[in-house]
Amino acid sequence: MISFAQLLAVAAVAFLAPLLLGLAPRVRIPAVVLEIVAGILLGPVFHWVHVDLTIQVLSTLGLAFLLFLAGLEIDFDQLRGPALRLAGLGILLSLGIGVVVGFGAYSVGLVSAPLFLAITLLATSLGLVVPVLKDAQQAETRFGQLVIAAASLADFGAVILLSLFFSREAGSPGVKVALLASFTVSVVLLGATMARAERFAWLTRVLVRLQDTTAQIRVRGAVLLLVALAALAARFGVELLLASFMAGAVLSLVDRDQMSTHPQFQTKLQALGYGFLIPVFFVSSGLQFDLASLANPASLVKIPLFVAALLAVRGLPAVLYTGSFGRPQALAAGLLQATSLPFIVASTQIGLALKVIQPSTGAALVAAGLVSVVLFPAMALAITRGAAARNEETSPGLPAQPPHSSSHLH
Repeated sequence: MISFAQLLAVAAVAFLAPLLLGLAPRVRIPAVVLEIVAGILLGPVFHWVHVDLTIQVLSTLGLAFLLFLAGLEIDFDQLRGPALRLAGLGILLSLGIGVVVGFGAYSVGLVSAPLFLAITLLATSLGLVVPVLKDAQQAETRFGQLVIAAASLADFGAVILLSLFFSREAGSPGVKVALLASFTVSVVLLGATMARAERFAWLTRVLVRLQDTTAQIRVRGAVLLLVALAALAARFGVELLLASFMAGAVLSLVDRDQMSTHPQFQTKLQALGYGFLIPVFFVSSGLQFDLASLANPASLVKIPLFVAALLAVRGLPAVLYTGSFGRPQALAAGLLQATSLPFIVASTQIGLALKVIQPSTGAALVAAGLVSVVLFPAMALAITRGAAARNEETSPGLPAQPPHSSSHLH
């Protein structure tokens, strides 16, 4: 019998976490941090709430929607030219550093799968980075668009690599490559079909007529796309993470006229995701957090080591930006790129299921992700504002420079 008693506690946490932060605007931490911490308190600490079937299903949908919205945030107009080349070089450098860090951790017995650790440390939380750039009025500048492009590539690369090397489906690497290629071809064909269908005037008229009625036809279409790719991924033995991310990326690529015909579309999708499903995933992640595995000092020491690893893997490559933007901006970019949590939470669940990491390692990685989202964006924002203040002091009579890019984020 389905029960809503456990879900009630999760829903209460999902409501109260952003509310409490709204009542204390000076506390600049993402609501996701409170959601996971509250889940840890309700579950591993006091044992008041546990993950039942209802929460498990909604949590899986929340994870899928989280990756779907991450793919939807990719601005393909920015993934070209010098920004793409510089961001791509940074990702390659990150992967190289990640492999070195992974094998270093393996050599001292911290992890048993060095490549898994390298991939887990590769991603950047795009959904947390963009608001920080907007707060600093940097989102539409050349610097902000470079950071966004680098974060987009990092997320995309991490999801693909994780699906390729650490899928929960059995099979040799060659079989996995073939299945992944077949899945990708299927997604491309589906995207091409959607793009072609968008050109039919009669279909566009019907979509516009139904999009703001009780039909909410575009939202239903987006959910259909997400579920279809998830089902297709299961057929090909591809991870849900990749299917969800690619569903969002396909929709972002195909839906090019949203600001002129349906400007509220993404807002509705975010309301469904962040208002309902995604908080369930984060709270349930806290409920399942293996707090007991961090009880001994040997496990606790992993947390600062993984925080340093995040800075090394994603922060150090930002030195490539120094020549174009100066040292303070490069430092801020490194901190933003090292901000990661959702992908860490998702990947550790896969790692634990495959038994390529120990429970203490998974818990330490999630804890390091929590530290990164609490500290790194705030530090980057302080550096950016400090640099702007120094520029105003040295050039008091000069007008402010306009943004280098006129592109708008979705």
